[in-house]
Order: sequence, then C-alpha cells, then structure tokens
Amino acid sequence: MLKIRKIAAIDIGSNAVRLLISTITEPKGKPVTFKKTSLVRVPIRLGQDVFTSGQVSIYNQKRMLKTMKAFKFLMECHEIEDYRACATSAMRDAGNRNELVETIKQQANISIEIIDGEDEASIIAATDLQALIEEDKNYLYVDVGGGSTEFTLYVQGKTKASKSFKIGTVRLLNNGVSDELWQEAEQWVKYNTKGISRLQMIGSGGNINNIFKSSGKKPGKTLSYFYLSSYYQLLKSLTYEERISQLNLNQDRADVIIPAAEIYLSAMNWSRARAIHVPKIGLADGIIKSIYNKTKGAKI
Repeated sequence: MLKIRKIAAIDIGSNAVRLLISTITEPKGKPVTFKKTSLVRVPIRLGQDVFTSGQVSIYNQKRMLKTMKAFKFLMECHEIEDYRACATSAMRDAGNRNELVETIKQQANISIEIIDGEDEASIIAATDLQALIEEDKNYLYVDVGGGSTEFTLYVQGKTKASKSFKIGTVRLLNNGVSDELWQEAEQWVKYNTKGISRLQMIGSGGNINNIFKSSGKKPGKTLSYFYLSSYYQLLKSLTYEERISQLNLNQDRADVIIPAAEIYLSAMNWSRARAIHVPKIGLADGIIKSIYNKTKGAKI
C-alpha cells in the first residue's frame, strides 16, 4: 500500500526565512522519496538588526509575525501532518528572542526552536549529503549562512571534526567579524586538514547555489577554484545595481554574495581544496529528514 505524507520545515536564518513543504512517498518494498512541493522565501534579514543593535527591531518583529502567520495558513492549506521551525544565528544572538518566540507562539501558533551551530551542522548532515560522501575520500563541508559558517570534516566517510564560527555574510556586511575570529577559523581548518591529501570541498547555502547556477554546469559537476575566484572578481568589479541588472541577482542576494564568495575561497585556500561540490541541500532539507526520522513531531 502506498503511503503519502506531507511535512514542513521552517528555517529562520539571519538573511531570510524559508518554508519548505515536502511530500514523502513510501511505496511498499521500495525506497522512500522526498519531493519539494513548495518553497517560500522571505528576505527579512534579522541579522541586520541583531548584529548591529543586539535586538530584532519592532519593524522586523512585525514582519516576522506576519510571515509566520502566512506560513501557518499555507501549512493548513497543504494539510501538513508535521512541522518543525528552527532559528539560527541571528535569533541565537537576539536579546529579545524569548519575547519574539513567545509572541509568535501565541499569535501565529508556531513553536520555534533556537538551535546552536552544532545542532545546525548535524541537521544538515542528515540530508542527502551522505549520499555524496564516498567512503574512500575526504571532504571539508562548508555551510555559509548570514550569521555563521559551519565546517565539518569527513575522513574516509566518517565525521572527524565539526565547528561553527560566527562568520556570516550579514555579519561581514556590518563589519561584525574580527580579525581574530578569521584567524581562529583559519587555524581550525588548517589544523584539522593538515596532512590530508586530495581533499574535496562541499559547499551549501543560497549564495553558492546561485554561483553554481550561473556557471551553467550540470548537477553533479564541481566548481573549480579558478572559476569561483574569477566570479568573485567579477562581482567585486560591479556595483550593487549592476549585480542586480547584469547578473539578475535578487536585491537581498546582490550584497551578501560577495562576502559568501570570500568565505568559500578562504576555506579552499586554508584546506588546499581545488574544487567544490554544490549539492542543493540546506537546513530546511535537514529539518524535513529529522522530522521523518522521528516517530513524533509537532502536530498542526
């Protein structure tokens, strides 16, 4: 008998808030399939507030509440069975996070979990990332967000080390990353990748997905260090307006894509990786898998 379930993931990031609705098909005697039914992205940019003032502004509190109410309606219309809402770096740092979470719970009936960097990395690791990792190869996985970057080192198919740093695209735009923190990240990557030959890199996040799409490469292919470096130079040579008009970037992507490229290039330099895999995975995909892998979830 064919079993079909619909579940949802809400990813509350430092740059954007996303709702992913997934249809899970469980045919008897065959592998389970996950299909992205709907993806809604709202660029609230909570990090712009939090990384400069330490609080989510009243303006963005109102936008968050409206967005969560809209997500609630969409989940009801899709007849979602389970959902999970996870907030990352900006909400972790917000001084008024508890009040905002409570307001959303009371007025939108959505429960938000504020997860730490290690939780974030482990949730993403539960995605199709595992299908990409070959047991006889070594990888540095780099997930770049608006407020933080998660590094995970896989050696011979197993997790060897993982670390989250408060180095994100929105933080960098607001000069919120110290030289000492950059050096700490560099030392961590160099120390943990020392002596590992032919290391490959895996990148995730909206910005690297956008760069990969612009390359015209087919899914499964890699981006070379040379291509990423050349594209980074192109981005820097254009004004914000030119990046929107000539490269067809969204307004909320046209500024953060430069610091994102800087982080990926830095990680490639530190680890000596010459190519980067770009699977289309992210926190929302991991949340979907985490719900599926548990016998109980938050009921609508």
